[in-house]
Amino acid sequence: MRDRLLGRPVRDHDWVVVGATPQQMLDAGYRPVGRDFPVFLHPQTQEEYALARTERKTAPGYHGFSFHADPTVTLEQDLARRDLTINAMAEDAQGRVVDPFGGQRDLQDRVLRHVGEAFAEDPVRILRLARFAARLPDFQVAPETMALCRQMVAAGEVDALVAERVWQELAGGLMEPAPSRMLQVLRDCGALARLLPEVDRLWGVPQPEQHHPEVDTGAHLLLVLDTSARLSAPLPVRYACLCHDLGKGTTPGDLLPRHHGHEARSVALLYEMSDRLRVPSDCRELADVVAREHGNVHRSGELNAAALMRLLERCDALRRPDRFEQMLLACECDARGRAGRFDAPYPQRERLRRALAAARSVDSASITAAAAARGLQGPAIGAALSTARRDAIAQALGN
Repeated sequence: MRDRLLGRPVRDHDWVVVGATPQQMLDAGYRPVGRDFPVFLHPQTQEEYALARTERKTAPGYHGFSFHADPTVTLEQDLARRDLTINAMAEDAQGRVVDPFGGQRDLQDRVLRHVGEAFAEDPVRILRLARFAARLPDFQVAPETMALCRQMVAAGEVDALVAERVWQELAGGLMEPAPSRMLQVLRDCGALARLLPEVDRLWGVPQPEQHHPEVDTGAHLLLVLDTSARLSAPLPVRYACLCHDLGKGTTPGDLLPRHHGHEARSVALLYEMSDRLRVPSDCRELADVVAREHGNVHRSGELNAAALMRLLERCDALRRPDRFEQMLLACECDARGRAGRFDAPYPQRERLRRALAAARSVDSASITAAAAARGLQGPAIGAALSTARRDAIAQALGN
């Protein structure tokens, strides 16, 4: 309903069934899938059909609810439990719009507004609000909704969120068109400091202006994330962008604004955060190599063949070329995510691709056989391979 009114592609339908019992759904051939409340799959289309229901808060956190579904629950009562007014609309089989909370008006005014005070009972709704802000970046959060979110944070509601749900919504928000808006909304209501303190600490931290015209590290992060969306980066790249500078929030004050040693601090912090949120291994592993090496990638145009070979080895690029390609994309997002540099060229990416291609073109079997014939063993054979690859890089790059 919401996406159709916005002129956006409709990916799925959210069906609500009024006036029916679970047994009637089963008798009609629907298959039950809901664990906490009655949801059924259509026997032909496999779309989800949920019985109209109400809910009641019974304990803190996301799981602290009891649900009530029976034939007396009206569509308006079901819509009243939704999070935002733009999500609390329905359309019946005759095409008539049911909009008891002004969702169409808020769509026209580009406003994200909570339906009612029940919003405060579910802390996941703060994350969903932030995700919708990232999906609809020209929408503004209603002042009363932001005030309610701040009250929820102050009451400790977000502290009860389970890690899996936080990651689910965070990952979804990172994949939206403007992931910066998700962080801005979470930060404005105070939830970012509770959920991602490593990220929240970046605001107010300066950087050298000659490299970062935007100066503030938090402002830079927002630009990098939106650049990753503009370049259609996959989730591991966007997560690596989120984590690449975490250490700058902890570098000693006497070293600011140069942030010496922030790379190692970033790695330690991103693993703490990833463990806490149970982030998938492909995301955390890419974030690790980007945090460690993005500065060296930026400077790679100055490196000779030997130094480039060492960089490739540290990144495990020969064994994992696909991950190396993702790392280069994350580094490009970092370089272009700076004020006035959104469309700047990033020749380091192509140069390192050529270096890797040259290194991988070396016939390792023949090099190994020749080294063994000379009586070399173990590390000595590895050194011979590295030398051959270094020479191939030098020839390919002309240095």
